[in-house]
Amino acid sequence: MHIKSTLTLIAAATLLVACGKKEEAAPAPAAPAPAPVANVVKIGHVGPTSGAIAHLGKDNENAARMAIDELNAKGVMLGGQKVTFELLAEDDAADPKQGTAVAQKLADAKVAGVVGHLNSGTTIPASKIYSDAGIPQISPSSTNPKYTRQGFKTAFRMVADDTQLGGTLGKYAVNTLKGKAIAVIDDRTAYGQGVAEEFAKAVEAAGGKVVAKEFTTDKATDFTSILTTIKAKKPDVVFFGGMDAVAGPMLKQMKSLAIKSKFMGGDGICTTELVKLGGDAIADNQVYCAEAGGVDGEAKVGMDEFKAKYQAKFNTDVKLYAPYVYDAVNVMVAAMVKADSADPAKYLPMLATTADFKGVSGPITFDEKGDIKNGALTLKTIRAGKLETLAVLR
Repeated sequence: MHIKSTLTLIAAATLLVACGKKEEAAPAPAAPAPAPVANVVKIGHVGPTSGAIAHLGKDNENAARMAIDELNAKGVMLGGQKVTFELLAEDDAADPKQGTAVAQKLADAKVAGVVGHLNSGTTIPASKIYSDAGIPQISPSSTNPKYTRQGFKTAFRMVADDTQLGGTLGKYAVNTLKGKAIAVIDDRTAYGQGVAEEFAKAVEAAGGKVVAKEFTTDKATDFTSILTTIKAKKPDVVFFGGMDAVAGPMLKQMKSLAIKSKFMGGDGICTTELVKLGGDAIADNQVYCAEAGGVDGEAKVGMDEFKAKYQAKFNTDVKLYAPYVYDAVNVMVAAMVKADSADPAKYLPMLATTADFKGVSGPITFDEKGDIKNGALTLKTIRAGKLETLAVLR
């Protein structure tokens, strides 16, 4: 019994060795080599996609994605290689502290460039981080003049600044709306204070009188106290430096307090969202605002085509700054193509010398500070529940 078992084991072992040799004699075909990894160029986008003005931040992010998708579909060659663009989207919640945190995150990720931020209050502190890292930054919407006056070679702006925006509205309040007594409110943000100060200066230069200066916050919902103070001054015009999320409730409370003054603001309130937030508190020709940017004449065709494409892709209308974000991405990539490199050190000089780039928001040329040259402003009012353009000024 023991001898038989041993013979059986020897036979089994011999069979296994034979099988092993047979397998070695006919090896399996080698797996195909992995496809080469695409050359990826990362572009950052930052805006408030949470909080009170998340609708504006999402509007911007959508436009950045749209531009990236189109560039990838078209195919872009850099340094003899086809590249794939990847969007790294971050939320700064319109908060300066969160803004600098995500700016550092993008710098650490070694993005080739950044489109953002939306608010001056987050754009300005973040700009130093990008400058220190040598990363080009194009803000599609920040209007505080300080942003491009810090001496950073990496900072660029797609729209006119508060000096032009507030100045134009101040003159309009006095010369066109015939405002003599004017009240000014701001939300204490870099944007709100900046545009309010420029507005007040222009009012006084045009011969008007600022009869009240009040302030609130960008998260406030109750304005009864400051509006009661303002009502006693009997202003012809109330100007608000801030965003639509605050302006809508403010207009409702003005109506409940029977304040019938004209209401003015900058691009932060010049949105379709304000119409929804203000509702029936907004009378025809009561609200006047200026959008930082705008097109007229033949250029309207390109803007209308962009808006139709955006609506088809995202099933929603453009809120405000999307065209400037879309153009910012394309201007940045055009500079890379010109330099034949996504290396910031190589394409930054090309970006700085951008001249007459044909964007959906109009021709784009940057001056020595990084500001848009000959930036447009679009004056608008609300009639029958819709924003209507009064004039495009340059």
